[in-house]
Amino acid sequence: MRKLLALVLILALAVPFVSLASETFEIAMITDIGTIDDKSFNQGTWEGVKAFAEANGKTYSYFQPSDKTTEIYLDFIEQAVNAGAKVVVTPGFLFEEPIFIAQDMYPEVSFVLIDGNPHNADYSEFRTNENAVGIVFAEEQTGFLAGYAAVKDGYTKLGFMGGMAVPAVVRFGYGFVQGAELAAKELGITGLELNYHYTGGFDATPEAQARAAAWYADGIEVIFACGGAVGNSVMAAAEAAGGKVIGVDVDQSAESETVITSATKGLAAAVEQTLAAYYAGEFPGGQGLVKDASTDGVGLPMANSKFNTFSQVDYDAIFAKLVAGEITLLKDSDVTAVVEIPVETMTVTEIK
Repeated sequence: MRKLLALVLILALAVPFVSLASETFEIAMITDIGTIDDKSFNQGTWEGVKAFAEANGKTYSYFQPSDKTTEIYLDFIEQAVNAGAKVVVTPGFLFEEPIFIAQDMYPEVSFVLIDGNPHNADYSEFRTNENAVGIVFAEEQTGFLAGYAAVKDGYTKLGFMGGMAVPAVVRFGYGFVQGAELAAKELGITGLELNYHYTGGFDATPEAQARAAAWYADGIEVIFACGGAVGNSVMAAAEAAGGKVIGVDVDQSAESETVITSATKGLAAAVEQTLAAYYAGEFPGGQGLVKDASTDGVGLPMANSKFNTFSQVDYDAIFAKLVAGEITLLKDSDVTAVVEIPVETMTVTEIK
């Protein structure tokens, strides 16, 4: 009797696992560092998956890895494929090597890599198969818009606090410097100050909050928080000090009253467009796409921005110049450090 009861309990406990394993879906997302509600690029990507799937009657789900190694990411890709995924969406540069490998392992599955292009471990080979697409954004353009708008709005003491110094974050920062420089030249002002720092990670930490607090105490008026949850640390410091923040990736205005605008990327739109192309038989496999101002891939959420004087007309005018190609910006492939960007109106202090 006791053995029978034990067997019944074992079977009862096994039922949920059997049910979970039998769940299937067509579209899968695997998160990078963070969660689907990180108010950053994971969330933006997930919103695109969710919006497309629900509008088109497609089944979908997501996986959240416990660590950030190539092996673990490949394990989760395998789980998604085994669950029936026809399309796997992955956000973040850490997926560049896993997708390089997975595109060969699963030729029947299509991969959408946001914020990167597939390459091998030592960067000696970049290759995007016909069942994969890499999508990156012109972060230097949206960073430029944020810096330009901030100075036009009257801020002259600025800060840039990035996360890891990966290409996307670097481009945001370089654009921010160049936008502030152009706005200052147009206004005919000099003496701007800009503190520049990479925290080395994408987490909210006491160290990041303490550094932001010190900057505000020293007179920095607005900090461009460009590093996922690093933004939470900066916002906390801003709330305590009465400072201002510029968000990143998605509109972060709802996160804190201190957020005056956000340097956004069209993450959700890019995902929706690519999934629509897949189901229309027009998947852009083998390509590396760049979403910029000309494709509405970057911008500032003016409807929710809290500027004092910078207007929609001002924004439209500078945005049109980006679209027309009238503004050339330096990015990570042009200079190796922020101090190499030529400036005349400001002092840039890189803090390592």
